[in-house]
Amino acid sequence: MSQTLASPRKMRDFSLEVFFSEWEFTAKHHMTASDLESMSLTELLALASDEDRSAFEELWLGYTETWGAPALRDEISSTFELMQRDNILCLAGAGEGLFAVPNVLLTKDDHAVVPTPNYQGAETIPLSICEVTGVPMNYSSPDGPGSNSGKGGWQINLDRLRDAIRPNTKLISLNFPHNPTGCLMPGEDLTELVAVARKQGIYILSDEVYRGVELDPNDRMPQIADVYERGISLNVMSKAYGLPGLRIGWIASQDRALLQKVERFKHYLSICNSGPSEVLALIALKARHKILSRNHAIMLKNAEALEQVFDDFPALFEWQRPMGGCVAFPRYLGPDGVEQFSRKLLEESGVMILPSSIYASELGSIPQDHFRIGFGRDQVFKDGLEAMRRHLEKHYADFIVERA
Repeated sequence: MSQTLASPRKMRDFSLEVFFSEWEFTAKHHMTASDLESMSLTELLALASDEDRSAFEELWLGYTETWGAPALRDEISSTFELMQRDNILCLAGAGEGLFAVPNVLLTKDDHAVVPTPNYQGAETIPLSICEVTGVPMNYSSPDGPGSNSGKGGWQINLDRLRDAIRPNTKLISLNFPHNPTGCLMPGEDLTELVAVARKQGIYILSDEVYRGVELDPNDRMPQIADVYERGISLNVMSKAYGLPGLRIGWIASQDRALLQKVERFKHYLSICNSGPSEVLALIALKARHKILSRNHAIMLKNAEALEQVFDDFPALFEWQRPMGGCVAFPRYLGPDGVEQFSRKLLEESGVMILPSSIYASELGSIPQDHFRIGFGRDQVFKDGLEAMRRHLEKHYADFIVERA
């Protein structure tokens, strides 16, 4: 059931980041990473043209343009169908966009709609400003324990989303490919949602950080900035490109007046981006087809390996391969419960996953028998999966299904 909370209210601690601050760099096997395989500076520069490499090496380390380097904005715009340089505003990661856009758009008299579960900033930031209604994602079990039939297992119910809209709704927040479930919205549903939003003049903020690494490229959704005049596309170098250390993100929109307001708000935040990071982001975007192709291959290989482990323990895990992005939200069926399973896996075998409690929402209940696992990294994932299998074989031997 959808749930609405009133605001303004103080923002609660960011549960995922609090957890990561304790465990991300101490756990032996980081099996819940939300980014794709990264690369060294040397590897990235090897993809650069002589001109871009010289631009990086000879860069003057002063302030940069608040909007972002023109060449970088040109390259970002080339990832869209309709956007031009003036439709792009660069930001310090995606988090700055998730914080700035609601603060620019919303007042205490407005209303926002946010699907759950979600990346917590998508709900906590609007909640600090106005009333917010959560729309729960639907989960459908596959045909029998251990079966991998079906596609994705999760979906957003368009009727529920439509019903949550009020006369004062100002913003709908979307995230596809979705974190943590990996689901996508069918094209016809997106078209219908845009029509509903257009009728009432509602903005749609679309977190598209995993666009380009759908497991099946045929499932790829259009970017909201290309298809809706009040659509705001949010993206970043961190996730699909695997370059979170650059801290370069952006929003794109046909609404240039809105971009101007966000740019003015940015003056109170990062002011401008890192010059070296902008040059490196430009190099990566010029080589994006090579980078995304490599990352897609890693994801696909890892998804297949993960399925093999889950299929060997069909009474413990309910899994359907996600549609996009490098995280999934499988269901844990074991008698000990997902919280105890996750804690024991971390403390005894050094394997970190995220139990459902990390995704607790103020907007409604979240299924308590799921966990997030990441499969976008290469050797890190391979080592972690081997450690996870050893843990399962040691503690859950009675649940193993022997293959002929």
